[in-house]
Amino acid sequence: MSDILTHEQIWAAIDALGERYGLTPSGLARKAGLDPTTFNRSKRETAQGRQRWPSTESIAKVLQATGASLDEFMTLVAANGEAGRLRHTRPLIGLAQAGVGGFFDDAGFATGAGWDEIDILAEADEHSYALEISGDSMAPLYRDGDVVIVSPAAPVRRGDRVVVKTTTGEVMAKELKRQTARTIELKSINPAYPDRVVPRDEVSWMARILWASQ
Repeated sequence: MSDILTHEQIWAAIDALGERYGLTPSGLARKAGLDPTTFNRSKRETAQGRQRWPSTESIAKVLQATGASLDEFMTLVAANGEAGRLRHTRPLIGLAQAGVGGFFDDAGFATGAGWDEIDILAEADEHSYALEISGDSMAPLYRDGDVVIVSPAAPVRRGDRVVVKTTTGEVMAKELKRQTARTIELKSINPAYPDRVVPRDEVSWMARILWASQ
């Protein structure tokens, strides 16, 4: 992506974020607690044709309201700035299949056969792979059928969304709440599901969710 963000890129990323969550520009603005006309196309230029840019405050409110990360938003910016030029193939498997042996090594890196493939923007490291979400445990942030890009090589910090595989073969997508010497505390995105505290010796690996692919 170019070091200079364009007016078109930023507005296209806002539109794409709204589409990801099934929202019109006015619906996205309302969800963020903004005036419904904030993101209307008529507001993107003055009557004299001068460009109007969305404020950092409005973007921050949109990210908070949708649960999207800044990384996800910048990926959408990149998608609109370099459409088609930086696409690469990554391994793809369903989250429900991921608990079966043979798809990952001990550190959570993709290995073995049986993977499908998906083209994504090259805003992820060479070790990244794609997982297709199943079920509603990550709703409304990620819905059934959404694809998330995961990297076992990326550093993991509190508040990151992660995929965790336990020694019993369970694979779950959660938010990292806290790590201690003995446990990993995981927060469920969907309040209908309980949070989890998993002993470290029962965790096979944990990989960070970088962003969701459209």
